[in-house]
Amino acid sequence: MRQSAGGSPAAAAPSAKPAPFAGPSTATLVSDLVEIAEYIKRLKAAISHLRANELRNDRLPMAHDELGSVVTATASATNRIMEVAEGILAIEDDTLAGYRAKVEAEVFQIFEACAFQDITGQRIAKVVDALGQVETRLSHFATVVNVRDGEMDQEEARSKARRDTLLLNGPQLKGPETPQDAIDALFS
Repeated sequence: MRQSAGGSPAAAAPSAKPAPFAGPSTATLVSDLVEIAEYIKRLKAAISHLRANELRNDRLPMAHDELGSVVTATASATNRIMEVAEGILAIEDDTLAGYRAKVEAEVFQIFEACAFQDITGQRIAKVVDALGQVETRLSHFATVVNVRDGEMDQEEARSKARRDTLLLNGPQLKGPETPQDAIDALFS
């Protein structure tokens, strides 16, 4: 017999055998592993369909470059149009025919400067296509892996809150337009 810490005899604990582990069956484990392997296979296929390297190395840099070119072309055309318009305002001629000829020559320069729209339209179409590819691939990937959006990071949340507070939404896409009368009423 053992003695307890206080000196009195204590009964010996019966030795009990632990119960055998009653875990899942081998068939269940195999089935679960096959399911996990299939999920990993689908996930790998979905990741490969993203073609993330192409997006990172080709499409997104191209979109960046094209948008930069649009900004440059638009600024250049705007400056040229403003210069020509200022030149028109400065035209002086003693005859109506001479004045008209000079104005027409300047107006044709404005028309030429407005050709930027065709080129910028083509560049923007490339960007829209690239972003459409990103959207399609990410959507397919999210569907395959059944992903849900996580929380916004702090910087993104601050930026969104600032835009909402200051109403920094920029020009709006299609929508109800404010009538000119309503705008005029604000200033009267």
